[in-house]
Amino acid sequence: MTNAAPSGAWPVPLDPADAPVPRYGEASLADLMPTLAAGLGVPDLAATLPLEPVDRACVFLIDGLGWEQLREHPDEAPFLNAHAAAGSPGPLTAGFPSTTATSLASVGTGLPPGAHGLPGYAVRNPATGALMNQLRWQPHTDPHLWQPHPTVFRLAAAAGVHTCQVSAPDFAHTPLTKIALSGGTFHGRLSGEDRMDLAARQLGAADRALVYTYYSEVDGKGHRFGVDSDAWRGQLMYADRLAQRLAEQLPPRSALYVTADHGMTDIPFTPEARFDFDEDWELSAGVALLGGEGRARHVYAVPGAASDVLAVWRDVLGEQAWVASRDEAIDLGWFGPVEQRVYERLGDVIVAAADDIAIVATRTEPKESMLAGMHGTLTPREQLVPLIEVRS
Repeated sequence: MTNAAPSGAWPVPLDPADAPVPRYGEASLADLMPTLAAGLGVPDLAATLPLEPVDRACVFLIDGLGWEQLREHPDEAPFLNAHAAAGSPGPLTAGFPSTTATSLASVGTGLPPGAHGLPGYAVRNPATGALMNQLRWQPHTDPHLWQPHPTVFRLAAAAGVHTCQVSAPDFAHTPLTKIALSGGTFHGRLSGEDRMDLAARQLGAADRALVYTYYSEVDGKGHRFGVDSDAWRGQLMYADRLAQRLAEQLPPRSALYVTADHGMTDIPFTPEARFDFDEDWELSAGVALLGGEGRARHVYAVPGAASDVLAVWRDVLGEQAWVASRDEAIDLGWFGPVEQRVYERLGDVIVAAADDIAIVATRTEPKESMLAGMHGTLTPREQLVPLIEVRS
């Protein structure tokens, strides 16, 4: 994306009102589980996606597999691409920010980020004034105070639907699992093949079933080596085989839905593409805390400095990112409806990269700053995720 001004004219900053807004309530990740559960007869949930009800539904979430990256690699993912081309529902929007903790909470609760309250990789805890990493859950806070809404899995289990999650054993007792992906029974399995086989068996264990399973390494290799690296393509090939393995074991009256939590963009290792907050006196002036991640930042100003920080960040980044105040981002619908308890978790300034840039922090975030592939913003490459349906 470019924002070139006419010759001789001043550069024109991007208007936050022009940023693509996630399709909450219409075609977002938050709409998937409520639609499936409503089709299974779970009360008080709305079926907002155009999916035919099914007796047994399985969601396979492949971390980091964006819609555009999938469609660009038909040879590496022949099974998924064949079903995508054959009339599957098509892409959903992840939600903002398009990042794992936020998206998994939307999947599990059926709520947009402004309601479930995990609006980014790291956000300020208003009770302590410190940043809280919502993926690692550090520093620890009570998960159920932080996210009090019941998961769709819990509602389904209470309605008599056989419900379970099949994932890595390490995730069994994490706070993120408790508040986003709990309800029914958790089954830990190390290998992808074991997860697919167990998910299929669990799907056939009852007349009505809702099963969730997960694979992470497409995202892992994308972060480390970049999208379209040999390592990333190898993981895409493996994930495609896992999806086919699960689909071939579907019991009768079942549907498999393959989706993801976000896409990914490779960021060049150049000063022009990586703005270093820790070394940039303009960006750091008046800032008390830098939250979020490279492609989607929550900027928390010192008291009284919010308007000045907004003006400076727009001046520095406004041609390459959508830079909005907290209230502007809320009014534009970036987070969906925002509950009062979530309001102060959001930055005074919200920054969503439009070009292939990142705001890194090489001293305070050394590992994150060295990632090759990143995600989090509102661009289609990071927002659009697959929704691929396979029915038995």
